[in-house]
Amino acid sequence: MRRSLVALAALALAPAAHAAPPAVVAAAFPPWGAAPLRVTLTATGDAASYRWDFGDGTAAEGPSVAHVFPAGSWTATVTASSADGDTAQAQVLVRVEPRTIALAAPRAADYDTPVQLEGALRPPLARARVGIYRGRTYVGTVHTDRSGAFRLRVLVRAPGAYQARFGGMRSPEAPVAVRPRLEVSLPAAGSLGGPLALTARVVPAGAGSLAVRVSRDGGDVLDRSFPGLRASLALPTDRAGELRAFVTLVPGPGFAAAERRLSSVVVLPSLELGDRGVSVRELETRLAAQHYAQRSLDGVFGDDTAEAVLAFQKVHGLQRTGRVDPVLWRLLLRSQTPAPRVAAGDHIEVDKTRQVLLDVVGGKVARVVHISTGATGNTPVGTWRVYSRVAGWSWVLWYPLYFLRGFAVHGYPSVPSYPASHGCVRVPMWIAPELYSSHPTGTTVIVYS
Repeated sequence: MRRSLVALAALALAPAAHAAPPAVVAAAFPPWGAAPLRVTLTATGDAASYRWDFGDGTAAEGPSVAHVFPAGSWTATVTASSADGDTAQAQVLVRVEPRTIALAAPRAADYDTPVQLEGALRPPLARARVGIYRGRTYVGTVHTDRSGAFRLRVLVRAPGAYQARFGGMRSPEAPVAVRPRLEVSLPAAGSLGGPLALTARVVPAGAGSLAVRVSRDGGDVLDRSFPGLRASLALPTDRAGELRAFVTLVPGPGFAAAERRLSSVVVLPSLELGDRGVSVRELETRLAAQHYAQRSLDGVFGDDTAEAVLAFQKVHGLQRTGRVDPVLWRLLLRSQTPAPRVAAGDHIEVDKTRQVLLDVVGGKVARVVHISTGATGNTPVGTWRVYSRVAGWSWVLWYPLYFLRGFAVHGYPSVPSYPASHGCVRVPMWIAPELYSSHPTGTTVIVYS
């Protein structure tokens, strides 16, 4: 009995035995990647609680936690605590590569015109949701493809710098200047001594101010500035000549410069055989633009100019005078090249009613020629082919293209404005060699009323 009491006393006086610290192992998945990187951190062991220090100034509790790491190398530490208060630690290293985002845009774009913004995430990240902003204004959202690239078309209506955003990342800003729309109106021609005005407007509002400079014969005649968005200016028509107008936008902040150049010819309302000068040259140029045949554009109202005027008058049902008046000018400024009856292939069309020849190339009229057909209406109607050609004279026919028996398209010294031949198709002497050289044997000739 006494020995038992001594043993109990000895146990009571012996120091208490301490439990071993808790076992703990830390793991990270994924342990590396590109920023921003979401990592799941897991602690395993026999502890009662776990507390994580992520190494970036933040912490969390639990055996399994998730955390988004920015670029850098981070040591995450978990502290495991037992029920008795004993602790143990484990660490895991997380490496995060820096991720970049870039955005490219054109330096300038036309107002109210779509442009494409292009960018990329590096390292690549597919299906990432990227937001596009212009300053503080949200523009749209786009997803990256497998290569990390993204594209977005935006309608440009205001200047500003565009930026791509993903997570906490921001791309460098890509400024886009807006090139305003200059709406300028100037008639292509005006009459000597008559009214002629230029009007201009800039869109959008606030894009800047307008400056207008007008020159004639190399010298300035007007130079005006307009602080507002509109300009209206009467141009001088005191003498014939070409007026050149330069309309310039002086841009405001964020806008790009813009310029329009226009011209107008002050012409004589009436012209006839023997006239010379800029008015005749303008007449020749406009007739040539609609493919009325002329020998040259020399500013001289010669026979070829009169023949082109006659062809124009025939096509448009005007009186066949070969002279130019205000009615013809107004019609010439708004008319177009006449259309062929057969809009296909290369061929010659002879319109007996209008007394013109249409030289058709590739289904389009290349030349409109003043002609005269049979006085009795005997020029044969139908579709024929050139069966013989003569270079030079064939009896009284100059460079003839024979298409049926003795009927031919040929040059002749007299080509009146009405049917006057014996049945052939008369054309001016100067153009007959040109028709000969461009239409070989076998060319189709279509004659209709």
